[in-house]
Amino acid sequence: MHPVILLLVLADVKAAGGKTRVVGTGSDTRPAVGPRAALALLRRRSFGPYFAGNALSASGTWFQNLAAALLIYRQTHSVLLLGVLNFSQFLPILLLAPWAGAASDRWNRRHVLLVTQPISIALSAGLGLLAYLDLAPPAVVIADATALGVVSAFSAPAQQAMIPSLVEESEVPTAVALNSMTFNLARAIGPASAALAVEYLGIPAAFGLNALSYLIFVGALLLIGPRPQELAERPAGGQVRASIDLLRRRPQLVIFLVIVAAVGFASDPVNTLAPAWAHVFGEKDTFGGYIVGVFGAGAVTAAFVVAGRVGGSRRRMFATLMLLGGGMVVFALTPWLALALPVLFVAGFGYLASNTHATARLQLGVDPWERGRVMSLWSVAFLGLRPFASLLDGALAGAFGVRVAAVVLALPALGCAAWVAARARTRGWGPARAEIPPA
Repeated sequence: MHPVILLLVLADVKAAGGKTRVVGTGSDTRPAVGPRAALALLRRRSFGPYFAGNALSASGTWFQNLAAALLIYRQTHSVLLLGVLNFSQFLPILLLAPWAGAASDRWNRRHVLLVTQPISIALSAGLGLLAYLDLAPPAVVIADATALGVVSAFSAPAQQAMIPSLVEESEVPTAVALNSMTFNLARAIGPASAALAVEYLGIPAAFGLNALSYLIFVGALLLIGPRPQELAERPAGGQVRASIDLLRRRPQLVIFLVIVAAVGFASDPVNTLAPAWAHVFGEKDTFGGYIVGVFGAGAVTAAFVVAGRVGGSRRRMFATLMLLGGGMVVFALTPWLALALPVLFVAGFGYLASNTHATARLQLGVDPWERGRVMSLWSVAFLGLRPFASLLDGALAGAFGVRVAAVVLALPALGCAAWVAARARTRGWGPARAEIPPA
């Protein structure tokens, strides 16, 4: 058994007071766990098409991002404009979160996605046509990225909040793990596929392929049949006030949002500084793609291993945060590539396991008509803060080196692990409740 998997199994055994159950062929109806649970969900019509469409759409985003960056860089050779392009994609998520979350709660989430995805198709295909006609200067590319960011601000909470309506409540953690895996699958295969598409088909075709990925996701949305949604009423005090009130009523949610943000910060050096890591280990800058791939492979493995097991105990949360934070520190400090890559795989495993645990708790910790709002806050923690993490990452790397930057950005995850350990001293390491009780 892989040491990481063994660690999580032991965490479950200790959390249960040393008792284990053996699953036999008799009347034991214990739910499937691990790869068996994941594959069972993927075969289900209510979830399988959604997973496949979402994975293709996430991969298509890499085509869009790389093509847009290359289009601007080839025209200007300005790294500043590349930073502006990246910032413009995520700023709308940060600014529009309260209203986007409210839209996901007050309107049918599938209908929201069936409106936003065709808009994304038009924006991607339109930019591809303009690029083909040589009518896409940097201002147009940045404006298009900003518009896609606005659409993403509204679609991301709906995509996340709709997951519980596609599966049974006991399957929500597994579904969240698989949904999180789509982003890591895209991270593992998207950049290389996008580079090949740009090289052999051209920049306009890369935009067109992203538009096609949105179209496939629309088809998946038409195939699935989510349970009827309980719609929220318009809040009396405004959308921002409603989001603040939600966190005030259920302060436990803040902890999980902090964990989501800390996990994002810890993983940022892998994405932002990948070419620099290749240089540090004496490899060509293109080796950075393999470094990102190893981290993504660990995350994909975690999605199958933790399926059906997520959200069990504080011991497991502590273990996965330590795998991420500790793994990133060891990766940053070791001079040997042969050791660094396996450790990075372990860090990727801890990254997705921790993020899935926290995301599942956010989903189960609110009423169904509040899930869009809480997932818009998740979007802020996981996506909206990412540009600031990248700015901090780059500044630290420029001043002190990439190794120092990775250690510093791993500290929030290690701090969250320390908080979980301190909490466990008073409340125990055992299983936490599947739902967060209202305050």
